[in-house]
Amino acid sequence: MEMRLKSNLYMVLMILSPLMEVEAAAMECDLFEGNWVLDESYPLYNESSCSFVEKEFNCVNNGRPDRSYLKFRWQPHGCSLSRFDGPKFLEKLKGKTIMYVGDSLSRNQWISMLCMIHSSLPTANYVVNISAIQDMTTYTFTDFGLKVSYHHSLYLVDIVKQRIGRVLKLDTLTNGKLWLEADYLVFNTWHWWNRRGASQPFDYIEDGSRIYKDMDRVVAFGKAVVTWGRWLDANLLLNKTKVFFQGISPSHYNGTDWGEPKAKSCSGQQVPLLTTTYPGASPPALAVLKKSLQTIKKPVTLLDITNLSLLRIDGHPSAYGLGVVDCSHWCLAGVPDTWNVLLYNLMFQDEEVS
Repeated sequence: MEMRLKSNLYMVLMILSPLMEVEAAAMECDLFEGNWVLDESYPLYNESSCSFVEKEFNCVNNGRPDRSYLKFRWQPHGCSLSRFDGPKFLEKLKGKTIMYVGDSLSRNQWISMLCMIHSSLPTANYVVNISAIQDMTTYTFTDFGLKVSYHHSLYLVDIVKQRIGRVLKLDTLTNGKLWLEADYLVFNTWHWWNRRGASQPFDYIEDGSRIYKDMDRVVAFGKAVVTWGRWLDANLLLNKTKVFFQGISPSHYNGTDWGEPKAKSCSGQQVPLLTTTYPGASPPALAVLKKSLQTIKKPVTLLDITNLSLLRIDGHPSAYGLGVVDCSHWCLAGVPDTWNVLLYNLMFQDEEVS
């Protein structure tokens, strides 16, 4: 009975999607305000033909039986996003470096970009360089000299070993030297700020001259973003580097947040919420992030993916990741592809992309 209802809902969505697009076209444009619509041309790539997809994100290969979550495209109100064009992207970024910096959500988006490039130009040659010391992996598309890198940095700011133990230093940042050669930087942090217990990779938090056993993690996050911003202002060349912040990627572990109190997690969700705004609260880190970004003098573009991702209760690996219910990361193909379509449009917003 439940499967029949979901199938009927899918058919209704196929009928309503074109009408939703027409209605959206009459509104003022904001790339991050809109709704999800069915698009039978999606997904942008087949995960089975993309060797970059790691097991934790490959929901289809891990046995996820439904496919409707793959068929949704983000439709902003009042305008259309240019579809990702891999050959054009490679041509425009000849000799350039785009680097994703952050935690596993950055890795989610980085792998998505590799799949999008590869699927649109499968013959493009590439080489990979993995640096365990720098915790960075780079794919170079050799015919174009384009480097697509991922630097694993959980907090952006430093964690150092001291006599008292591992200290998260909210006011220092030394990894930045690895970012200086990039032409496009896409940063992210938040996923790990609420980790506690055995998975927490620090023992103390240092804020200026004071050391704390713990403190409000949202406050600490905001201080770290300000420190990161000071580094940008002091080190990046305005005419060379474009900087983006990925925004706050949400989790879906409590159905009460989206009006489904019987849902204990994202498991079993097959379609997005069909509203334009999420019925529950936004992550508290989002407001702090926006406030902290205002302290930065250099231009930083917020890739404000929070609301559109909140609506995708269906997009997580759930039980089809690494064996545990994962409602934090995203299936590939899936939601991070939309993040990259938005990034693609913003990277060239002063140019003709399509």
